[in-house]
Amino acid sequence: MHSSRKFLIGFCGSVTLLLLASGCDRKPAVDTRAADESTVRDLDAQWSKTAGTKDLDATVAYYTDDAQLLPPNAPIAIGKKAIREVWTSLIGPNVSVSWQVGKVEVARSGDLSYMVGTYRVETKDPHGKLATDIGKLIEVWKKQADGKWKVVADIFNSDLPESAASGK
Repeated sequence: MHSSRKFLIGFCGSVTLLLLASGCDRKPAVDTRAADESTVRDLDAQWSKTAGTKDLDATVAYYTDDAQLLPPNAPIAIGKKAIREVWTSLIGPNVSVSWQVGKVEVARSGDLSYMVGTYRVETKDPHGKLATDIGKLIEVWKKQADGKWKVVADIFNSDLPESAASGK
């Protein structure tokens, strides 16, 4: 019994030392937040330019398949098909849309980022009268398994008073 006990204590001690040694040998994960911030900021600028060209397919391609778009005064659009329907009206022939972000934050994990910014939508009615809406937005980007960033959540709403925004 005595030798079994010595073996057990020795074995446990060896395992403990092995675990400690392997834990000490690990290098901390590389912080890629600055590079990721630059990447998502550039992607977002490209996305705004793409929307400005009125290329519906290319604009919607920035979203994941299960993304959610929360447009003002409308239900949540879930998935690319529903998001495409929302974007169809945003990049129509008499509409101009653009946006830019100010704040960009990337999670320490390096797989999520959010942006806060402003947008501008100009619409011409059938008589050529221009209406302008300005507002704010939040986008959530997620790094995909292939390393590419895609939008998983997008919300925007107007800065105009409710009566002006609703056409009352």
